[in-house]
Amino acid sequence: MYGVILRVVKHEHDAEEILQEAMVNIWKNLGTYDVDKGSIFTWMLNVARNKAIDYTRSKRYKQKNQTIEPNVDIGQQAQLNIEVIDLKDVVAELGQEYREVLENVYFSGYTHEQTSELLGIPLGTVKTRVRKAIMILRDFYKVNMTEL
Repeated sequence: MYGVILRVVKHEHDAEEILQEAMVNIWKNLGTYDVDKGSIFTWMLNVARNKAIDYTRSKRYKQKNQTIEPNVDIGQQAQLNIEVIDLKDVVAELGQEYREVLENVYFSGYTHEQTSELLGIPLGTVKTRVRKAIMILRDFYKVNMTEL
């Protein structure tokens, strides 16, 4: 159960606390377990997983994770990754509408909403263009990887 919780919350201390709460919750609500719906272990895992999910939706979790700052700026990290795999050259070959959204969303670290405002296009259009651009890149790499 601890492993399931840890995968959801990503912090060992938080996972330990949630496991404790889940075990207390399981003990108090053991009478609600229904044998016909599945094994006791599956029910216990679901209780633990739901506790972890509830925690990630809480204000305490969100505030705690807002105070953590990344060591590297998103734009800098993306720039480093792009140079390593020469993705920037491939993206340059895309049409302007696809290139603009990819550069904003993936290379500059803007959200889809910010990109929509920046480019003056609807949010749905940004999402569609990102998806289409990724499909084009995936097809490009499939073809080129098979040639190697």
